[in-house]
Amino acid sequence: MPTARQGSIRLFRFSGIDVFLHWSWFLVAAYEIQTRKGTYSSVTWNVLEYLALFLIVMVHEFGHALACRQVGGRANQIVLWPLGGVAYVDPPQRPGATLWSIAAGPLVNVVLMPILFLAVMIGRSWGWPQTMPDLYQLVRAIFYINLGLLIFNILPIYPLDGGQILRSLLWFVLGRARSLMVATILGLIGIVGFIGLAMWRQDVWLGAIALFMLMSCWGGLKHALALSRFAKLPRREGFACPTCKSAPPVGEYWKCGQCGQPFDTFQTAAVCPRCRAQFAQTKCIDCGASHSMNEWMASSLTFSNV
Repeated sequence: MPTARQGSIRLFRFSGIDVFLHWSWFLVAAYEIQTRKGTYSSVTWNVLEYLALFLIVMVHEFGHALACRQVGGRANQIVLWPLGGVAYVDPPQRPGATLWSIAAGPLVNVVLMPILFLAVMIGRSWGWPQTMPDLYQLVRAIFYINLGLLIFNILPIYPLDGGQILRSLLWFVLGRARSLMVATILGLIGIVGFIGLAMWRQDVWLGAIALFMLMSCWGGLKHALALSRFAKLPRREGFACPTCKSAPPVGEYWKCGQCGQPFDTFQTAAVCPRCRAQFAQTKCIDCGASHSMNEWMASSLTFSNV
C-alpha cells in the first residue's frame, strides 16, 4: 500500500487532510488515455474522462476521512494511485464508528448516482447526442464510472469497502477478532475468484488489483490471528477503559516515551520503573483511547456496579 513518503506528490490540504498523488498515476493515466483514444473526436475529452475518475475517487476517499473524524477518529492523509485511493483512517475501535467510517465512502457514490443520471437524461432531452456528442459521451462515461466504482467497492470481499462493512456488522455479534477472521477468510475466497477472472480475461489491471487485494487480505488475516491471541491474555482486575470497558491485559505492553523501557503501567501506577517518568494518560491497547489512571479505576467501579 502506498504512503505519502513513498514517491508521492503533495497536491493540497483540505480540512486538515493532506492529499497526495503517487507518481505512477501519471504513467497509468497516459496508458489509459492512449488506450481509449478514438472514443472522442479529440484526446482532450479522454483526459477529462480520466480526470473525472480521479475526482470521483478523491471525493470517495474524503467521505471515509471526514466520517472517521466525525466519530472521533484520526484521518489526515489521502493517497491517490493507479489502483484507486487510500484514505488513512483510524476510527475508534468500536463497530459503529468503524462501520460509519467505511460506509461513508460508497455513500458518496450513491449520492452522485441520481445527480449524474439526471445530467445524462437532461443531455439526451436537449439533443446532445446529435449536437454535442463528445459532451454527451463524457457525461455518460462519468455516470458509468461512478456506477462501476460503487458496485466494485461494495462487493463483500475484504479489503474492499463491502468486505469491511461486512466485518463491521459482524463485529456487533462476533467481536473484534472473530469478525475480522470471518471477513478475511471470505475475502480470500472472493479474491481467488478475482484471480481466476483476471486469468480468463487476460486482464493485467484486474490481476494487479487482485494481487493488491490478496496482500491486504492476508495482512488482515494475520492481524485477526494476533487479535485472537491478544483476547486470550489474562486481564487485570480493578481497571476498565472508560471508552470500550475492556480490562487491560497483564504484562509489559506499554513503552516509556522517554527511555523506551517496556513496562506494565497498571502495576507501576503509570510510572516508568527505569527513568521514573510519570504519565498522565494511559492508552487502551484494545481501542486506542487514552485516559488517566483515576478514570481507569473509576470506570471499573462503575462498570462492575451496572
